[in-house]
Parts: sequence; structure tokens; C-alpha cells
Amino acid sequence: MGIKDRLVRKKETQFFFYSGKGGVGKTSMAAATAMHFAGKGKKTLIISTDPAHSLSDSFEKPIGGEVTKLGKNLYGLEIDPKKALQEYKDKLSPQLEKIEALRGLGLDDAFDVTGMAPGIDEIASFDKFLQYMNSNEYDVIVFDTAPTGHALRFLSLPDVLDSWVGKIINIRLRFSGVIDTFKKILPFGEEEKGPEIGTGQLEAMKERICRAKEILSDPKKTHYNIVMIPEEMSIFESERSIDVLKEYGIPVESVIVNQLIPRNSKCDFCMEKRKIQQERLKTIKSKFGNFSVLEMPLLKEEVKGRKALEKAGKTLYG
Repeated sequence: MGIKDRLVRKKETQFFFYSGKGGVGKTSMAAATAMHFAGKGKKTLIISTDPAHSLSDSFEKPIGGEVTKLGKNLYGLEIDPKKALQEYKDKLSPQLEKIEALRGLGLDDAFDVTGMAPGIDEIASFDKFLQYMNSNEYDVIVFDTAPTGHALRFLSLPDVLDSWVGKIINIRLRFSGVIDTFKKILPFGEEEKGPEIGTGQLEAMKERICRAKEILSDPKKTHYNIVMIPEEMSIFESERSIDVLKEYGIPVESVIVNQLIPRNSKCDFCMEKRKIQQERLKTIKSKFGNFSVLEMPLLKEEVKGRKALEKAGKTLYG
């Protein structure tokens, strides 16, 4: 089933992720996809989880850290990691002394306070994912992810946080004097009355994280797309990404080969470059034959602005 038919029978929110190494055009492909669905009458939100945001450039409209209307049925959001980091620092500062007491409780490998690992941008992004995954406010949510390494850390967060919360639950009864500190630092907990974070709240949090893991690994709801260009380095990185995604149980739906040079017999350089690209394209189809391989030609104009994005969406999805 092609992407243009993807939502015909869907009633729950569908999540589309676009990732790839820097410079392959994943933001353009994500933005074109969001425009495509919005044009089909689907209420669509596109979220940039890349610290170096370029969504505003793609749409030629300021977006920022609040949901911004970009057009009919289309909304955008750029997660601001610096702002999120400052908010976390403000929350953590009064608690740092207490947090130091937690280092010996077997939690160092899951959460490093000084290093903020997992990374604050991945935590902020995942927070948004959790926020929207069950709201059904949007028909489609498109994620323009950070370059591959950041994106994979984001997708590993459910496992990291599940382990982290599990450890907290295990020590909850033994260290009740300090565990209330986590109410100040857990990023995805619900508000609870009383001075301490309860086991019930932790269990509910664990359940939500597990639910996120289920959604990310459900091909009926989550559609992961890798954007590449027909060059060896991009092919190698895409292969590695797919291997890691497989480890996390996240199925890849399609591979988008971007910046393919069209035939132009009047340009010798263009034809030579195209010949090399066509050889790489054969390799891509051979290596990634289990996925849908979509071809996106190199367009004359820069892919930015509504008209260019609409054209790219029509070119890509028909």
C-alpha cells in the first residue's frame, strides 16, 4: 500500500519518521510529506527534533517552540533543546545535592545528571512523542529527526527509560527518604498530590513508556523512512541505521533516494554524474529490496516554500 493510500482506513494517529545523514534532504522530504497529507484533508503536525532546525526555512515561515499553523490542516513545531535544557537546569539546581546521593543506587548507567544523558534534545523530543501519541488530536504527525546518530538515540529512549523507571521502582521502598527527588527530575511523570512520587505513579509511567515502545514497533501506526542520496557513504550509513532499528524492533517502511539527476543529453557532466548515480541506484535497490524504494529527482528550484513542497510531494507520492 502506497503512502498516498496510507490513511484511507486509519482512524488512529499515524506517525511518520524521516531520518538520514546530514545533507540528504530529509527535512524537505518530511515537509513535502506533511504538505501531501494536509492537502488530502488530514490534520497534520510536523515536529522538528533536529537541534539545528530548518523547518522554518523549508516553509519560509517562523515556527519556533509552540505549535504554529502553517496552512489549512497543517501545523508545525520546532523543539528547542536549549530552552528545554534551561528548564531542566532550573528544576535540577535545588536538587543536585540530593541527586548525588542517588549515584550509588545503580542508576548511573541509565541517567547521568551532569552529562544529561540521555541527551536533552532526545528527551524533549520523546516527551512530545508521548504527549501526542494518544491524543488523537492529529491524523498524522511527521517527525523531522536529527541526523542519524541523534535519531537512533531518540528511538532507544523507551528501552533506556523503561530500565531506568524499573530500577527506581525496585529501590522505591528501600530508599523512600530520597526517592521523592525524582518527582523533580522525571520528564514524563504525571502530577500527583503529596510530597513523594508513588509506586503507582511509577508503574503508570512505566506503562506509558511501554505503550510508546509498542507504537514505535507497530507498522500499522509508525512509518519509518530513511532518506539517502545515491552515494556510497549515504548507502553505508543507511545500512547501519536499518540494523540498529531492527535491534529496537522498529520496522523501516521505505527508503527515499533523493537528488537523482534527470536525463540531459546536452550536458556531458550531467550524463556522467547520472550514470554513476544509476549504478548506485541499482545497488540501493539490491540492498534495500525488502523496502519500498522511492525515487526523488533533483529539482531545478530549491525545495522550500509551499509551491515547491507541494511539487515535491506530488513528485514523490503521485
